[in-house]
Amino acid sequence: MKRNVLQTILIVILTGVSLPAVYSQTQPDSFKVSSQRIVKEGSRVSVSMEFNLDEMNVRRNDMVILTPVLKSNDTNGEKLLLPPVVVTGGLRNKIVNRKENLGNQDQLPFDVQPQAILKRKNNTSQSASYNTSVLYRPWMDNASLTIEKAVSGCANCYAGAGDQLIVQNILPKPEAASYKLTFIMPEVEPVKARSDRHTATFNYIVDRYELLRDYKNNRPQFDEVDRIIGEIRDNKDLEITEFTIAGYASPEGGFEHNRKLAENRANSFAHYLVTKFGVSRDKFTVEGKGEDWAGLRKAVSDSQMADKQGILNIIDRIQNPDARDAELIKLSNGDTYRTLLNYYYPQLRRTEYTVAYVVRAFNVEEARQIIKKNPKLLSLNEMYLVAESYPSNSKEFREVFDIAVRLYPDSEIAIMNSAAADIESKNYDAAIERLKKIEDKPISWNNLGVAYILKGETEKATEYFKKSADNGNADGQANLKVIQGTVSPI
Repeated sequence: MKRNVLQTILIVILTGVSLPAVYSQTQPDSFKVSSQRIVKEGSRVSVSMEFNLDEMNVRRNDMVILTPVLKSNDTNGEKLLLPPVVVTGGLRNKIVNRKENLGNQDQLPFDVQPQAILKRKNNTSQSASYNTSVLYRPWMDNASLTIEKAVSGCANCYAGAGDQLIVQNILPKPEAASYKLTFIMPEVEPVKARSDRHTATFNYIVDRYELLRDYKNNRPQFDEVDRIIGEIRDNKDLEITEFTIAGYASPEGGFEHNRKLAENRANSFAHYLVTKFGVSRDKFTVEGKGEDWAGLRKAVSDSQMADKQGILNIIDRIQNPDARDAELIKLSNGDTYRTLLNYYYPQLRRTEYTVAYVVRAFNVEEARQIIKKNPKLLSLNEMYLVAESYPSNSKEFREVFDIAVRLYPDSEIAIMNSAAADIESKNYDAAIERLKKIEDKPISWNNLGVAYILKGETEKATEYFKKSADNGNADGQANLKVIQGTVSPI
């Protein structure tokens, strides 16, 4: 056997005849890709590149299929086969051409009609230019370009030979500067009216309404009231316009008696403010609310009292307030009522007061200082001007809008501007979360589109840009043109 093999090799050397495949292990070699360019133009994506075949050797009966493939980088498995480039050996080239000429393309191993079929001239310099375009699909915003290589060694068989990554992200994510964000300047507030609501829980001698600083723990309550009212009165930027005082009583005793007692105690507090701070009496509105059954119900409901449900049933089912007392006393032989008297009723005897005042207007330099100390004195317009005084990519710029939306949580403009500042800082998810509160409002649609496009979610972005554009928003119209490729990004 060894002698026969040696004889065969000697014959080949002397005659130049090619060895059978069992002796020749030459496989198709590598290829190179250069000058690749992938661009979105309108509703289509154009792909161009140059295949360098200089190092590729193809046997006469072989065929190498190079198929460009767009693959989603997400886990959804989306992919698109592009027209392949086919490189054949001499004999295989004739077979392929003959089948094409006879209309037998279905017998060829191509999933997609080739862009080019080339006969390889081994050991020579050879290249192929590649150009194609496909319909744009949103998943392509996060996709790669690879070249799948398959080798066919017979007429109706071929096997994969691996793939080669060419471009990791075919359509790079756009920068924020490519799209127009909407910021809205709030209107100037003609009169900056503000109000602060507070509660003071004073102790009174039983069935009396005189307000005594040194009675029980009243002194800390007085000190707190003095501090609050003093700060407002002494602030030259403020002018007190009104005091509203409401007095509350605990439920023991007669209902009408307690209402009058609560009113007298509220008037006693008003008298204290007039004499202490020199506020005109005509600025006061005083009301005696009387027995605070609603406050008692909430306190009991939040408690772990043994008779909790019994107390709630009495409050809910008995309409006459005076009749409730008698029923409460019956619970647990009076133990429950004593608990209410000692631990729950004292907190119901309170005075609630609201101080209303107006604030003067501030210039930007003043407002920059006030926003650090007492931002509630600023209007949304003043805050906006403070933010505009900082670079849009600065921490201070973002912080101003964060403060604005905390102080004005229901303002659509505050929500809009804070979300736009989040987008400037590339906090796209935070911006979307803010805008979800007003996503049914046209004011939000353009910025939602910008947040989604910068997250790479083109389909959602297009939806919001279109809604914004259809509603007449100039920023939405400009951004829709960019995303559709009808104009270049800014």
